[in-house]
Amino acid sequence: MLEERVLYFDIVNGISGDMTIASLLNLGVPTEMFLEEMEKLNLGDEFNIEIKSKNESGIVGTTVNVVAKEAHAHRHLVDVFEIIDNSTLKDNIKERAKKIFMTIGEAEAKVHGTTIDKIHFHEVGAIDSIVDIVGCSILIDLLNIDRIYASCVPVGSGFVKCDHGIMPVPAPATIEILKGVPVKLNTVKGECTTPTGAAIVKTLCDEFIEVLEFEVDQIGYGIGHKKFEIPNMLRTILGIKKKRK
Repeated sequence: MLEERVLYFDIVNGISGDMTIASLLNLGVPTEMFLEEMEKLNLGDEFNIEIKSKNESGIVGTTVNVVAKEAHAHRHLVDVFEIIDNSTLKDNIKERAKKIFMTIGEAEAKVHGTTIDKIHFHEVGAIDSIVDIVGCSILIDLLNIDRIYASCVPVGSGFVKCDHGIMPVPAPATIEILKGVPVKLNTVKGECTTPTGAAIVKTLCDEFIEVLEFEVDQIGYGIGHKKFEIPNMLRTILGIKKKRK
């Protein structure tokens, strides 16, 4: 029997960049090791990462908050890639992060009727979103994962305020990203899956499946900052999947 080290995104109530980092850290990755890797972005004191424990509906998990100096930023995809390429991170981490940004860029270009090189990344081009995506790529590398799976993606309902104004939930870029992915509509009032979260799970997952047989090793809980009528958390499960040769 062969063994695969697998990660399962159990998407309880949506997914965002900060919740993904928080849940992966909660699997047992040493905070110091993660922060040392993040320093390789070479952005100096442009951001600070606050990592804390938080109780959500009786479950203790991790919450992550990225505090950036810049108030707002509009970057093209090439600007984001330049930041990543100029870092001293491992090549596979850089490529994984760039693939996630490409997923967002392609969706944004489709929604706005333009080309990917002309797209201005608004919220996603800000330092905090860059940190979320690069941080996720770092953690996947540190966890030494062979395959990634995920459940159906809840997206929420209602409206959300963004750089372009008031948008329906899921936001146009989010639902464009999630083409081909099983989703749940109208799960809660509000945006529970962000474009960043959607791009992470769409880009990284090998398969979306509700039933997966594997041996559970570690369980991580990432707690979000929004308040919903149900617990706002992302659960990640790390384990071993056995398969025949």
